[in-house]
Amino acid sequence: MRKIILIAMVFGTFVFSSCKDNASSKIKANNVVTAKERDAKISLGGAIIELDKTEYDFGSIVDGEVIDGTFKITNTGKSDLILTQVKPSCGCTTPDWPKEPIAPGATGIIKFSFNSAGRVGKQNKSITIRSNAEKTTEIVRIKGTVTAKS
Repeated sequence: MRKIILIAMVFGTFVFSSCKDNASSKIKANNVVTAKERDAKISLGGAIIELDKTEYDFGSIVDGEVIDGTFKITNTGKSDLILTQVKPSCGCTTPDWPKEPIAPGATGIIKFSFNSAGRVGKQNKSITIRSNAEKTTEIVRIKGTVTAKS
């Protein structure tokens, strides 16, 4: 029992003596400035993503054709829009998107290529867009029909 009391006293002394340092003296001034700038941007409101369309219909094409298309994005919010991930539903679709922030009121273009090789029949592919917008995930669709070569 004495050992437990002695250990508790040593532990308590260690804990209370380690709190003597003034925590505010460890805060870096530039971190405070950065936090204030971040908070000011947050108070303006977030980015809002607006798409010109959510579906691209390529109609009917022949097996092996490659279709190129675009989706136009407008940032209607009050802070920069950052696209963090643009991911296709399969390897037959290859997206290319703006890597730089899209300023409020500005637009960006998501380009894509759909390779129809070996994909005969109705096609319904998607691209998932993740961003810092108020609605963090958007999905756009690419659809059409691939016919066999004659």
